[in-house]
Amino acid sequence: MSRVGKYPVQVPAGVQLALSGRTLIAKGKLGELKLDLTDEVDVEISGQQVAVKPRREDRRARTMWGTTRSLINSMVTGVSTGFVKSMEINGTGYRAAVQGKDLVLNLGYSHEIRYPIPSGIKITCERPTAIKVEGSDKRQVGQVAAEIRAYRGPEPYKGKGVKYENEQILRKEGKKK
Repeated sequence: MSRVGKYPVQVPAGVQLALSGRTLIAKGKLGELKLDLTDEVDVEISGQQVAVKPRREDRRARTMWGTTRSLINSMVTGVSTGFVKSMEINGTGYRAAVQGKDLVLNLGYSHEIRYPIPSGIKITCERPTAIKVEGSDKRQVGQVAAEIRAYRGPEPYKGKGVKYENEQILRKEGKKK
């Protein structure tokens, strides 16, 4: 029995949901998102709530029940308030800046790294050592943040590199004489 799937998703004011065939469309002030539904679940929109029900009682239907409910909740939150990932850059000479449609990173390599900003994502740099990734699609925001972090992940000795704002780096002690 899914503990997540049995709770209905509350739809805030300003968000419209429409079901056309097996596609759920959410529209809000931050854009429009679509979700293709699987054959294992049924979705019912009633007033300001969305309920998800499994079609059968097998294991696959029960797992997709909770997953689909979670995806719908992320869609509704994304088009109404959006998602944000904040990142920090540590290291001497390491910095970031937004130039046009590219994020330019200087991370200690012999060259600068140019990361093209995908559509639907907004990247800002308040300081040269802080990056904020914003968007309405939770998966895309997390993916972009992970790709930026992968250019120079934090190392365990001095903590240099790109890390998430609330990430704890396990530090190691250096070698002794």
